[in-house]
Amino acid sequence: MSDTLINLQRRKRSASDMASVVRTMKAMATSNISQYEMAVQSLQEYYRTVLLGLYTCFERERLSVMSNGEKDKNRFTLAVVFGSDQGLVGRFNDAVTDFSEEELKAVPGEVEIWAVGERAYGLLEQGGLKPARLFNVPNSVTAITPLVNHILVESEEYRQQNQSYGLLIFHNSPLPVAGYRQESRQLYPPDKKWYGELSKIKWPSKNLPRVIGSTENTLRALIREYLFVSIYKACAESLAAENASRLEAMQRAEKNIDEMLDELNLVYNRLRQSTIDEELFDLIAGFEALKSRRR
Repeated sequence: MSDTLINLQRRKRSASDMASVVRTMKAMATSNISQYEMAVQSLQEYYRTVLLGLYTCFERERLSVMSNGEKDKNRFTLAVVFGSDQGLVGRFNDAVTDFSEEELKAVPGEVEIWAVGERAYGLLEQGGLKPARLFNVPNSVTAITPLVNHILVESEEYRQQNQSYGLLIFHNSPLPVAGYRQESRQLYPPDKKWYGELSKIKWPSKNLPRVIGSTENTLRALIREYLFVSIYKACAESLAAENASRLEAMQRAEKNIDEMLDELNLVYNRLRQSTIDEELFDLIAGFEALKSRRR
């Protein structure tokens, strides 16, 4: 009995230690969600400013860079899939990779995939879509900018080498209450969805501003900023969704650990009471035997 009680005590200590780790991970996930959501919110005004600049260029010069939607066999598409490096995130990586694989089936021409996160890279490889490059997932808000710049520099080389070039991104985006959803966006050339977003913009005054200098150079600079903000936003949303998924996983783990501790305490108390009862019965039996001998 004593060995069994000792084993139960060890299991209770292990479960308690695990519960402490889970609580720490919950606190870290909650803190990370807040900082990534704040990063996304801080970009909204700057993103609107960039869109205003693009709107001005397009309206002044009557320009359009939208894809005509025709299937081009010579088209080259670069697809960036945002996942995670770490586990304990439920189906976070499975959901985004499955979604990417399904969406890419309809993309014409040659497709090259870049994966952000080892977990997403492995799942894409298992699905037959071996990514050409792997990027580490940023571990803080400040680490997002170097990653985005790296992606932009590398993708610009591909754009210069291919006349028919497309850039797609796939990522998980957190929902307002709980959970996340999969999103995809064609960043280059802009699609109808982007033009619909641009058409809703209204210039604050009645007169459109004039573009100083070369319209082409201004438009290129604005497009670079648009790509930077869009990829940054996708990365930050993916990180927020990752931590939200980890938070949900830790909440489930905490619930399971609490239930296990309750069960262990119940078994321990029953076994301890049973041990005490046996010792009392032995003591009473010994006392009765001594009493009988004295008689």
